[in-house]
Amino acid sequence: MPVPVSQMWTVASYVLRQKLKGKKRYPLVLMLEPLFRCNLACAGCGKIQYPPHILKKNMTPEECFHAAKECGAPMVAIPGGEPLMHPQIHEIVEGLVARKKYVYLCTNALLLEEKLPLFKPSKYFTFSVHVDGERDHHDFSVCREGGFDIALQGIRAALARGFRVTTNTTLFDGTDPNSVRAFFDQMMDVGVESMMLAPGYSYDKAPDQQHFLGRARIRRLFKAILSNRKSSWRFNQSPLYLEFLMGKRHYQCTPWGMPTYNIFGWQKPCYLLQDGYTDTFAELMSATQWEQYGTESGNPRCANCMMHCGYEPSAVNETFGSLGGFLSTVRASLFTRYRDRDAERLLTEPVRPVHSHNPFVTIDVKQPAGQAQQV
Repeated sequence: MPVPVSQMWTVASYVLRQKLKGKKRYPLVLMLEPLFRCNLACAGCGKIQYPPHILKKNMTPEECFHAAKECGAPMVAIPGGEPLMHPQIHEIVEGLVARKKYVYLCTNALLLEEKLPLFKPSKYFTFSVHVDGERDHHDFSVCREGGFDIALQGIRAALARGFRVTTNTTLFDGTDPNSVRAFFDQMMDVGVESMMLAPGYSYDKAPDQQHFLGRARIRRLFKAILSNRKSSWRFNQSPLYLEFLMGKRHYQCTPWGMPTYNIFGWQKPCYLLQDGYTDTFAELMSATQWEQYGTESGNPRCANCMMHCGYEPSAVNETFGSLGGFLSTVRASLFTRYRDRDAERLLTEPVRPVHSHNPFVTIDVKQPAGQAQQV
């Protein structure tokens, strides 16, 4: 089972309560960024392109707890930056778990094995390890040779200590769908609880702007990857969102579904776009002009976005918004393998992986964090 029954029930009952209250806009997951500092400089990431005085800042545990209380979402994802670089990250996790929030700590795992003794296994706590595919593709994606092996070692160490472990994978143009499917097999063999997928978002500040996918290519890639799937693959996502990525469903963005709180405050309007900040969650919800975001708005920055932070809440809303949505979710979860001959044909098409025709980028350990050197 992708997630514990207790977590599924907590989320389901929370969503149903919001609907019974007549709320049209409610958060599902708090995206909590306690720092922007990182020990990688990934070419597709726009989160670490800040001046040194910003990268040195950390949120306090109390600020994190207050944000979780303000938001009220049942789940908290802790991205970054690299959260394991925060000196009080174990206190933040412990406090959120004590408040019975389901916490996903997103990490590149470079520090995972070293930091494991700081944490305690709990059904409320999961290490979500960033692994972008098989060894060569992952190392290219994170601009760090050997990064895959370190991540795999950290995953195994965490599993051995009894922690819940999932993976999160971002896919870009040039991704080989056969390689991704082989990666799924590998992660299931390692023993991770489940996997999460998303197409890369074109951050304005990302060093590599050439390999972000447009919507048509996203649907084509995910159709090839997720059709004719194996029953052993487990995904930590709404099955209707995965159908959306495959081009089988249409959703409007729900940018308020995964609100972001970081060292600047509540980020308008979502995890991906920075159009100002508010001091309180209530102000974020009331002051943001939500109609200006999403594909239907005509906002060019939203044109190719199909990220989970905007569209998975839309899929969850459909699941609990009608009997048809609920039955579709059950059917997709238990009975559908998406047999598709055209998708099988896509797997036979030649692919030139992105890392085969681009320079490898790695961090020079002598340089400050956030700077990279081509070799």
